[in-house]
Amino acid sequence: MNSQPDQLERVVREIADEMAQRTDRGEVATYIPELANVDPGAFGLAVIDAEGNVAVGGDADMPFSIQSISKVFTLTLALGLVGDNLWRRVGREPSGTAFNSIVQLERENGIPRNPFINAGAIAVTDVILSGHQPREALGEILRFMRFVADDPSIKIDEAVAASEQRTGFRNIALANYMKAFGVLQNPVDFTLGVYFHHCAIAMSCRQLAMAARFLVHNGRNPSTGLLVVQPERARRINAIMLTCGHYDGSGEFAYRVGLPGKSGVGGGILAIAPGKASIAVWSPGLDASGNSRLGRIALEALTKRMGWSVFGE
Repeated sequence: MNSQPDQLERVVREIADEMAQRTDRGEVATYIPELANVDPGAFGLAVIDAEGNVAVGGDADMPFSIQSISKVFTLTLALGLVGDNLWRRVGREPSGTAFNSIVQLERENGIPRNPFINAGAIAVTDVILSGHQPREALGEILRFMRFVADDPSIKIDEAVAASEQRTGFRNIALANYMKAFGVLQNPVDFTLGVYFHHCAIAMSCRQLAMAARFLVHNGRNPSTGLLVVQPERARRINAIMLTCGHYDGSGEFAYRVGLPGKSGVGGGILAIAPGKASIAVWSPGLDASGNSRLGRIALEALTKRMGWSVFGE
Protein backbone atom coordinates (compact mmCIF):
# COMPACT_ATOMS: atom_id res chain seq x y z
CA MET A 1 0.00 0.00 0.00
CA ASN A 2 1.39 3.41 -0.99
CA SER A 3 1.82 5.99 1.74
CA GLN A 4 -0.22 9.17 1.33
CA PRO A 5 2.74 11.39 0.15
CA ASP A 6 3.72 8.80 -2.48
CA GLN A 7 0.12 8.45 -3.64
CA LEU A 8 -0.30 12.23 -3.79
CA GLU A 9 2.86 12.74 -5.83
CA ARG A 10 1.85 10.00 -8.24
CA VAL A 11 -1.70 11.39 -8.67
CA VAL A 12 -0.45 14.97 -9.21
CA ARG A 13 2.11 13.79 -11.77
CA GLU A 14 -0.52 11.70 -13.60
CA ILE A 15 -2.99 14.59 -13.73
CA ALA A 16 -0.34 17.03 -15.02
CA ASP A 17 0.59 14.51 -17.75
CA GLU A 18 -3.07 13.99 -18.68
CA MET A 19 -3.73 17.75 -18.89
CA ALA A 20 -0.66 18.26 -21.10
CA GLN A 21 -2.28 15.94 -23.69
CA ARG A 22 -5.63 17.74 -23.82
CA THR A 23 -6.58 20.09 -26.62
CA ASP A 24 -9.91 21.39 -25.20
CA ARG A 25 -8.25 24.17 -23.24
CA GLY A 26 -10.92 26.91 -23.30
CA GLU A 27 -10.31 30.54 -24.27
CA VAL A 28 -7.71 32.85 -22.72
CA ALA A 29 -9.22 36.09 -21.29
CA THR A 30 -8.69 38.95 -23.72
CA TYR A 31 -10.63 41.81 -22.14
CA ILE A 32 -7.55 42.59 -20.02
CA PRO A 33 -5.01 42.99 -22.87
CA GLU A 34 -2.01 41.77 -20.85
CA LEU A 35 -3.75 38.46 -20.07
CA ALA A 36 -4.24 37.79 -23.78
CA ASN A 37 -0.45 37.29 -24.09
CA VAL A 38 -0.32 34.26 -21.77
CA ASP A 39 0.59 30.87 -23.26
CA PRO A 40 -2.68 28.85 -23.47
CA GLY A 41 -0.66 25.63 -23.25
CA ALA A 42 0.55 26.33 -19.70
CA PHE A 43 -0.65 24.10 -16.87
CA GLY A 44 0.48 23.97 -13.26
CA LEU A 45 -0.73 22.09 -10.17
CA ALA A 46 0.50 22.29 -6.57
CA VAL A 47 -0.89 20.43 -3.57
CA ILE A 48 0.23 20.81 0.05
CA ASP A 49 -1.28 18.19 2.34
CA ALA A 50 -2.08 18.54 6.04
CA GLU A 51 1.34 17.17 7.03
CA GLY A 52 3.12 19.76 4.85
CA ASN A 53 4.07 17.38 2.01
CA VAL A 54 4.24 19.26 -1.29
CA ALA A 55 3.42 17.65 -4.64
CA VAL A 56 3.75 19.68 -7.86
CA GLY A 57 3.23 19.07 -11.56
CA GLY A 58 3.67 21.02 -14.78
CA ASP A 59 4.28 24.77 -14.53
CA ALA A 60 3.69 24.89 -10.76
CA ASP A 61 6.44 27.46 -10.19
CA MET A 62 5.53 29.86 -12.99
CA PRO A 63 3.94 33.08 -11.67
CA PHE A 64 0.61 34.12 -13.18
CA SER A 65 -1.92 36.87 -12.53
CA ILE A 66 -4.07 35.62 -9.64
CA GLN A 67 -6.86 38.12 -10.41
CA SER A 68 -10.00 37.28 -8.37
CA ILE A 69 -8.24 34.69 -6.21
CA SER A 70 -6.88 37.73 -4.33
CA LYS A 71 -10.46 38.29 -3.12
CA VAL A 72 -10.14 35.38 -0.66
CA PHE A 73 -7.31 37.25 1.05
CA THR A 74 -8.90 40.71 0.94
CA LEU A 75 -12.07 39.19 2.44
CA THR A 76 -9.95 37.69 5.24
CA LEU A 77 -8.28 41.07 5.88
CA ALA A 78 -11.56 43.04 5.82
CA LEU A 79 -13.19 40.61 8.29
CA GLY A 80 -10.16 41.12 10.54
CA LEU A 81 -10.66 44.90 10.39
CA VAL A 82 -14.44 45.26 10.82
CA GLY A 83 -15.71 41.77 11.67
CA ASP A 84 -19.34 41.00 10.89
CA ASN A 85 -20.04 44.70 10.20
CA LEU A 86 -18.72 43.86 6.74
CA TRP A 87 -22.02 42.12 5.95
CA ARG A 88 -23.87 45.44 6.10
CA ARG A 89 -22.08 46.43 2.88
CA VAL A 90 -21.90 43.15 1.02
CA GLY A 91 -24.07 40.00 1.01
CA ARG A 92 -23.19 36.32 1.28
CA GLU A 93 -25.47 34.77 -1.32
CA PRO A 94 -24.55 33.24 -4.71
CA SER A 95 -25.14 35.72 -7.52
CA GLY A 96 -26.25 33.50 -10.40
CA THR A 97 -25.07 36.26 -12.74
CA ALA A 98 -21.76 37.08 -14.41
CA PHE A 99 -18.88 38.29 -12.22
CA ASN A 100 -19.13 41.84 -13.60
CA SER A 101 -22.93 42.14 -13.80
CA ILE A 102 -24.54 45.47 -12.92
CA VAL A 103 -28.18 44.30 -13.02
CA GLN A 104 -28.37 43.03 -9.45
CA LEU A 105 -26.86 46.18 -7.98
CA GLU A 106 -29.73 48.27 -9.23
CA ARG A 107 -32.36 45.91 -7.81
CA GLU A 108 -30.59 45.56 -4.46
CA ASN A 109 -29.76 49.20 -3.67
CA GLY A 110 -26.07 48.99 -4.48
CA ILE A 111 -25.35 46.11 -2.05
CA PRO A 112 -23.32 43.48 -3.95
CA ARG A 113 -24.55 39.91 -3.59
CA ASN A 114 -21.25 38.47 -2.28
CA PRO A 115 -17.57 39.41 -1.73
CA PHE A 116 -16.28 37.44 -4.73
CA ILE A 117 -18.13 39.08 -7.62
CA ASN A 118 -16.35 42.23 -8.81
CA ALA A 119 -18.75 44.67 -7.14
CA GLY A 120 -18.47 42.82 -3.83
CA ALA A 121 -14.69 42.71 -3.98
CA ILE A 122 -14.58 46.45 -4.74
CA ALA A 123 -16.74 47.06 -1.63
CA VAL A 124 -14.37 44.84 0.44
CA THR A 125 -11.36 46.78 -0.93
CA ASP A 126 -13.07 50.03 0.13
CA VAL A 127 -13.24 48.68 3.71
CA ILE A 128 -9.50 47.91 3.72
CA LEU A 129 -8.74 51.36 2.27
CA SER A 130 -10.65 53.30 4.95
CA GLY A 131 -8.22 55.35 7.06
CA HIS A 132 -5.30 54.65 4.72
CA GLN A 133 -3.70 56.09 1.62
CA PRO A 134 -4.09 53.72 -1.38
CA ARG A 135 -0.37 52.88 -1.29
CA GLU A 136 -0.61 51.91 2.41
CA ALA A 137 -3.71 49.75 1.85
CA LEU A 138 -2.02 47.97 -1.03
CA GLY A 139 1.10 47.47 1.07
CA GLU A 140 -1.08 45.91 3.77
CA ILE A 141 -2.61 43.43 1.28
CA LEU A 142 0.78 42.52 -0.19
CA ARG A 143 2.30 42.11 3.29
CA PHE A 144 -0.52 39.74 4.25
CA MET A 145 -0.05 37.65 1.07
CA ARG A 146 3.71 37.40 1.71
CA PHE A 147 3.10 36.54 5.37
CA VAL A 148 0.65 33.66 4.79
CA ALA A 149 2.67 32.32 1.84
CA ASP A 150 5.90 32.67 3.83
CA ASP A 151 7.46 34.23 0.73
CA PRO A 152 8.72 37.84 0.58
CA SER A 153 9.24 37.68 -3.21
CA ILE A 154 5.52 37.93 -4.12
CA LYS A 155 4.80 41.12 -6.06
CA ILE A 156 2.33 42.99 -8.22
CA ASP A 157 2.58 42.73 -12.02
CA GLU A 158 2.47 46.44 -12.82
CA ALA A 159 1.84 45.83 -16.54
CA VAL A 160 -1.33 43.87 -15.73
CA ALA A 161 -2.47 46.51 -13.21
CA ALA A 162 -1.97 49.29 -15.77
CA SER A 163 -3.78 47.21 -18.40
CA GLU A 164 -6.76 46.77 -16.06
CA GLN A 165 -6.85 50.46 -15.20
CA ARG A 166 -6.89 51.40 -18.88
CA THR A 167 -9.71 49.02 -19.79
CA GLY A 168 -11.72 48.54 -16.57
CA PHE A 169 -14.76 50.58 -17.59
CA ARG A 170 -17.26 48.02 -16.30
CA ASN A 171 -15.58 48.00 -12.88
CA ILE A 172 -15.53 51.81 -12.89
CA ALA A 173 -19.28 51.76 -13.57
CA LEU A 174 -19.90 49.24 -10.75
CA ALA A 175 -17.88 51.35 -8.30
CA ASN A 176 -19.64 54.59 -9.23
CA TYR A 177 -22.98 52.86 -8.90
CA MET A 178 -22.15 51.68 -5.38
CA LYS A 179 -20.83 55.13 -4.51
CA ALA A 180 -24.20 56.60 -5.51
CA PHE A 181 -25.86 54.30 -2.95
CA GLY A 182 -23.30 55.18 -0.24
CA VAL A 183 -21.80 51.66 -0.18
CA LEU A 184 -18.30 52.99 -0.99
CA GLN A 185 -16.90 55.49 1.49
CA ASN A 186 -13.62 56.44 -0.19
CA PRO A 187 -12.95 58.25 -3.50
CA VAL A 188 -13.86 55.83 -6.28
CA ASP A 189 -10.54 56.15 -8.11
CA PHE A 190 -8.61 55.38 -4.87
CA THR A 191 -10.67 52.23 -4.20
CA LEU A 192 -10.40 51.07 -7.82
CA GLY A 193 -6.64 51.72 -7.89
CA VAL A 194 -6.16 49.37 -4.92
CA TYR A 195 -8.59 46.83 -6.41
CA PHE A 196 -6.88 46.70 -9.83
CA HIS A 197 -3.48 46.32 -8.17
CA HIS A 198 -4.39 43.49 -5.79
CA CYS A 199 -5.99 41.59 -8.69
CA ALA A 200 -2.67 42.00 -10.53
CA ILE A 201 -0.62 40.19 -7.86
CA ALA A 202 1.44 37.47 -9.57
CA MET A 203 1.94 34.12 -7.83
CA SER A 204 2.76 30.56 -8.77
CA CYS A 205 0.62 27.54 -7.89
CA ARG A 206 3.12 26.60 -5.18
CA GLN A 207 2.96 30.09 -3.60
CA LEU A 208 -0.85 30.14 -3.72
CA ALA A 209 -1.20 26.71 -2.15
CA MET A 210 1.18 27.87 0.61
CA ALA A 211 -0.79 31.08 1.18
CA ALA A 212 -4.09 29.27 1.72
CA ARG A 213 -2.91 26.69 4.26
CA PHE A 214 -4.60 28.57 7.12
CA LEU A 215 -7.98 27.72 5.55
CA VAL A 216 -7.08 24.01 5.69
CA HIS A 217 -6.02 24.16 9.35
CA ASN A 218 -9.00 25.90 11.02
CA GLY A 219 -7.44 29.35 10.64
CA ARG A 220 -3.98 28.38 11.90
CA ASN A 221 -0.74 28.91 9.96
CA PRO A 222 0.93 25.48 10.20
CA SER A 223 4.44 26.99 9.80
CA THR A 224 4.16 29.13 12.93
CA GLY A 225 1.27 27.46 14.78
CA LEU A 226 -0.31 30.92 15.17
CA LEU A 227 -3.91 31.75 14.33
CA VAL A 228 -4.39 33.86 11.20
CA VAL A 229 -8.16 33.90 11.80
CA GLN A 230 -10.46 32.24 14.32
CA PRO A 231 -11.60 28.68 13.38
CA GLU A 232 -15.20 29.81 12.90
CA ARG A 233 -14.11 32.55 10.48
CA ALA A 234 -11.98 30.10 8.48
CA ARG A 235 -15.03 27.83 8.16
CA ARG A 236 -17.16 30.73 6.98
CA ILE A 237 -14.64 31.88 4.38
CA ASN A 238 -14.55 28.30 3.06
CA ALA A 239 -18.37 28.25 2.98
CA ILE A 240 -18.50 31.41 0.86
CA MET A 241 -15.82 29.97 -1.44
CA LEU A 242 -17.96 26.85 -1.93
CA THR A 243 -21.18 28.75 -2.72
CA CYS A 244 -19.83 31.85 -4.51
CA GLY A 245 -16.22 31.21 -5.57
CA HIS A 246 -16.93 30.49 -9.23
CA TYR A 247 -19.57 33.14 -10.05
CA ASP A 248 -22.45 31.62 -12.02
CA GLY A 249 -20.41 28.39 -12.33
CA SER A 250 -20.27 27.86 -8.54
CA GLY A 251 -22.97 25.17 -8.46
CA GLU A 252 -21.29 23.22 -11.24
CA PHE A 253 -17.91 23.44 -9.45
CA ALA A 254 -19.43 22.21 -6.16
CA TYR A 255 -21.20 19.41 -8.03
CA ARG A 256 -18.09 18.22 -9.90
CA VAL A 257 -15.20 19.05 -7.54
CA GLY A 258 -16.92 19.21 -4.14
CA LEU A 259 -14.46 21.63 -2.51
CA PRO A 260 -14.46 25.31 -1.54
CA GLY A 261 -12.68 27.07 -4.39
CA LYS A 262 -11.97 30.48 -5.88
CA SER A 263 -11.19 31.10 -9.51
CA GLY A 264 -9.58 34.01 -11.34
CA VAL A 265 -9.70 35.04 -15.00
CA GLY A 266 -5.92 34.57 -15.13
CA GLY A 267 -6.76 30.85 -15.20
CA GLY A 268 -5.94 30.03 -11.60
CA ILE A 269 -8.14 28.17 -9.11
CA LEU A 270 -7.44 27.90 -5.39
CA ALA A 271 -9.21 24.99 -3.68
CA ILE A 272 -9.37 23.92 -0.04
CA ALA A 273 -9.90 20.38 1.26
CA PRO A 274 -10.49 21.27 4.94
CA GLY A 275 -8.17 19.31 7.23
CA LYS A 276 -6.60 17.61 4.21
CA ALA A 277 -4.92 19.88 1.65
CA SER A 278 -4.43 23.27 0.03
CA ILE A 279 -4.53 23.07 -3.77
CA ALA A 280 -3.73 25.55 -6.55
CA VAL A 281 -4.09 24.86 -10.25
CA TRP A 282 -3.46 27.09 -13.28
CA SER A 283 -4.49 26.75 -16.90
CA PRO A 284 -5.17 30.07 -18.70
CA GLY A 285 -7.99 28.88 -20.99
CA LEU A 286 -11.43 29.70 -19.54
CA ASP A 287 -14.91 28.24 -19.88
CA ALA A 288 -18.08 30.26 -20.58
CA SER A 289 -18.36 31.32 -16.90
CA GLY A 290 -14.81 32.73 -16.84
CA ASN A 291 -13.32 29.82 -14.87
CA SER A 292 -10.27 27.75 -15.86
CA ARG A 293 -11.52 24.88 -18.01
CA LEU A 294 -8.68 22.42 -17.45
CA GLY A 295 -8.25 23.68 -13.88
CA ARG A 296 -11.70 22.41 -12.96
CA ILE A 297 -11.22 19.13 -14.84
CA ALA A 298 -7.89 18.58 -13.03
CA LEU A 299 -9.44 19.33 -9.63
CA GLU A 300 -12.32 16.96 -10.31
CA ALA A 301 -9.80 14.20 -11.10
CA LEU A 302 -7.76 15.04 -7.98
CA THR A 303 -10.69 14.97 -5.55
CA LYS A 304 -11.97 11.70 -7.03
CA ARG A 305 -8.62 9.95 -6.82
CA MET A 306 -7.76 11.25 -3.33
CA GLY A 307 -11.31 11.00 -1.92
CA TRP A 308 -11.24 14.66 -0.86
CA SER A 309 -14.73 15.97 -1.65
CA VAL A 310 -16.35 17.67 1.37
CA PHE A 311 -19.47 15.66 0.53
CA GLY A 312 -17.81 12.27 1.15
CA GLU A 313 -15.53 9.93 -0.78
